[in-house]
Amino acid sequence: MKHTPLFTMLAGAALAFTFAAAPVHASGASKDKQAVQYPDTTRVAPKLDLTSEKEQKALNDGLDAVNSGDKAKAEQILQPIVDHSKSKYAQAIALQGLANVTYNAGDVKGAIPLLKRSLDDGVMPNDTYFQLMFELAQLYAADGQYQNSLDTVAKWRAEGKKETADSYGLEGMDYYRLEKYPEAIAAIQKAKSLTDKPQDSWNQILMASYAESGKGGDAAKMATDEYEKNPTDSGMLHNASAILLQQQDYAGAIKVLEQGRANGALKDEGDWISLVKAYLLQAQNGGDTKSGSAKALQAFDDGMAKGAIKPSAANYKLAGDASVIGENDAKAIGYYQKGAALASDGELDVALGRVYFQDQKFAEARKYLTQGIGKGVQHKGQTYMVLAETDRELKDKPGAITAMMEAAKDPDTAAKAKEWLRKAGVGR
Repeated sequence: MKHTPLFTMLAGAALAFTFAAAPVHASGASKDKQAVQYPDTTRVAPKLDLTSEKEQKALNDGLDAVNSGDKAKAEQILQPIVDHSKSKYAQAIALQGLANVTYNAGDVKGAIPLLKRSLDDGVMPNDTYFQLMFELAQLYAADGQYQNSLDTVAKWRAEGKKETADSYGLEGMDYYRLEKYPEAIAAIQKAKSLTDKPQDSWNQILMASYAESGKGGDAAKMATDEYEKNPTDSGMLHNASAILLQQQDYAGAIKVLEQGRANGALKDEGDWISLVKAYLLQAQNGGDTKSGSAKALQAFDDGMAKGAIKPSAANYKLAGDASVIGENDAKAIGYYQKGAALASDGELDVALGRVYFQDQKFAEARKYLTQGIGKGVQHKGQTYMVLAETDRELKDKPGAITAMMEAAKDPDTAAKAKEWLRKAGVGR
């Protein structure tokens, strides 16, 4: 399943289960009148069959254990009620309590059948019944059962005769995960129309759905607008810059990232690296390569100085590559040397060798090319070809032939290497 890897909060739905319920009094009526939450439902509230004071106390004790997080005690009290009680209502309440402790223990999949059984008994009061039904939809979503979640929300809305922003927000997330982006867009827009306090995750789902459905311009505008409302919010900065980069709006990405850099919102290492890359991409797509390289390196060095960009082979390689683009070989060598010391392979040694070769420093080039091959490189044939040319420049014909014979073993370079060897008279 493909998803736009832009957003920081889409890893899972934000779930806050309350699981309804202390049981009603044995008389069948609550002493405290509460506002009816589902006044328009056509569901006929069932007559409650809990008449035992002893069982009611056991339920209360079990639910107290649930609320205190004592899973063992909750199961010890509630499971016998599920197994043996003559009261369907008592069984249903005990099941939802067990679902609660199971969920809190991290077992979402195990909580689902318990909560579903509680609902299927059909004996809950209306408010409790619909609350638990909506929570079942959330559990389905948390377990990746997005169609079941959608179906449950649809049933909850149809039977409860109620619409809420949260229900459409959940629906939007389900549709997004199912890659039904137009439906996700419609659901999130509906959710936002029902509240003046939309969840941050809704905007992220909406932006991602725009991007996935080919409405990248809408996604970019929305991301930028959201960031401008919250210019010191690092999450908003990440979202805006990521989608602007995806849309190849390098100037726009640079603008928001530099704004975040100025006001302190630029904190994440990945976003600092995005700023460096944005300058390079802009330079390579019609911009001034030397100016773009200089700005990229200035941002890189600033990020390193602040401790936001960590020393790593990959990061130093990026800086070295930026230096090469800007034709600053001295800086490239410095960055590549730092990266090579941290690398687990020889790629940066080879990069060093190539820079030295371009600078006609062939002894140094041979040293690093040979060192890189020894550590292991991905494109071995190409590296051997550069080494062969280096040896040739050093007047080491046997070394050049040996290197080119190694290049001839690589399918990617075999044809060119064999032609070189033919012209050199090798193998006649």
